[in-house]
Amino acid sequence: MRVLGLMSGTSADGVEAVLAQFFGKPSEPRWRIINCFSAPYPSALRHKVIAVGQNKKLSSQEWLDLAEAITEAHVQAAMECAPNGQFDLVGCHGQTVWHRPPTQESRGASLQLLQAPLMAQLLNRPVIHDFRSADLAVGGHGAPLAPALDAAIFGRLGGWRGVLNLGGIANISLIPPRCGFDRFSSVIGWDCGPANTLIDFAVQKISKGHLAFDQDGLIAARGSPDEGLIERWLKEPFFQRLPPKSTGREQFGLNDLENRFKQTLNSSSEDLIATLTAFSAAVVAQDLNNLRSLDLVRPIELLIAGGGCRNPVLLRELMTRCRGLRVLTVEEEGVPLQAREALSLALLAWWHTIRHQGNSPAITGARKGVVLGTRVNPG
Repeated sequence: MRVLGLMSGTSADGVEAVLAQFFGKPSEPRWRIINCFSAPYPSALRHKVIAVGQNKKLSSQEWLDLAEAITEAHVQAAMECAPNGQFDLVGCHGQTVWHRPPTQESRGASLQLLQAPLMAQLLNRPVIHDFRSADLAVGGHGAPLAPALDAAIFGRLGGWRGVLNLGGIANISLIPPRCGFDRFSSVIGWDCGPANTLIDFAVQKISKGHLAFDQDGLIAARGSPDEGLIERWLKEPFFQRLPPKSTGREQFGLNDLENRFKQTLNSSSEDLIATLTAFSAAVVAQDLNNLRSLDLVRPIELLIAGGGCRNPVLLRELMTRCRGLRVLTVEEEGVPLQAREALSLALLAWWHTIRHQGNSPAITGARKGVVLGTRVNPG
C-alpha cells in the first residue's frame, strides 16, 4: 500500500511529507520511501501556531481560520510530494497546539488542529488522523507514539538501540536487542525535555525577532555553557521522573524561558545560547544514565533525527555527554533527517487500515493496546 504521511511537530516549522510503500508483516514491515517534501509554514501562520501554544487567546473565528490554514498547508505539501495522486491513503497528525499529560487528579488530553474531512475532500483520499485520542482514552499519555514505529522501521541490533528525535521537544525510543535475555523486553520511549524549543525562543528574544533559530549553532559556538546552572536545572522534578512521561511547549515554552533568563542575568547572549544547547543534550544524557544506573537499559547505538541534527554544537554536546554510545543520524539508515516522523505517520495510517495495534502501554502508560487514529473518507 502507498501511504502519504504528513507531519508538523512542536517546532511548527512547517509540514514534512513522505510518500512511502508498506507491505509484509506489520511489526516488521518492508518499506521504501518513494518521495519526500518539506513545506515551511508562511511566517504569519508559524507565529500564530506558536502563539496559541503559549496561551494566546483567539476568537472563535480565528480558531476556525487557523485550523483551515493549517489544513490547507498540509494539503499543499501533499500535492507537492505526490503531484500525480499516486497514493492510497493519508496519515496526518495535524498541528498540536496543546498537550495535557494525565495526572492522578485528571485524565490526559491533547489538541491537534486539522479539518480532516476537508483534507479528504481536497485530496480525494481517505485520511487517518487524531492518533493520540484512543491511547488517552485508556489512560495513556497519547505520546510519544514514535517508539513502536521506530522499532518497526529501524529494527533491532545485537544490543539496545536508541532513536532520538530532536524537534521542539527531545523524545527517545529504545529498541530491545535481537538476541540475549533482553530480546523479550518491550520497546520503551518517552519525552526527555526541551530540544530546540528553548533555544529557538531565546534566539528570537535576543535578536528581537530577526533570527528564528541558531543557524548551524553559530551563536552557541561562540559561548561557553554554565555547567553549574545546567546541573541545577537537571534536578527539576520533570527530569527526575522515570517514564512514562510526556511534555511540550506548554511546560518548556516562553514562561519557562523567562524563569531561566532570570538565573542568567550576568551571562552574555552567546553563553546563554550555549548553556541552553548543552542543557538540551544533558537532559537526554541524564535520562540514559538513570536507566543505566538502575541496570535497566544500556543502549549501544543512538540514531538521531529531526531539525536539531543541523546544529553541530548540539550534536557535539550529545556525543560528549552520551559516552559509550555510537551516535549517528537516521540518514545512515536510509531515512532523511526530517522524514522520520512523517514516515511514522504513514506507517500508523497503514496500521490503522489493517487494524494493527498502534500504541504500546509500556511507553504511554495506557491500560491496554489499541488501534490508533480515526478514518475520514472523501464525500
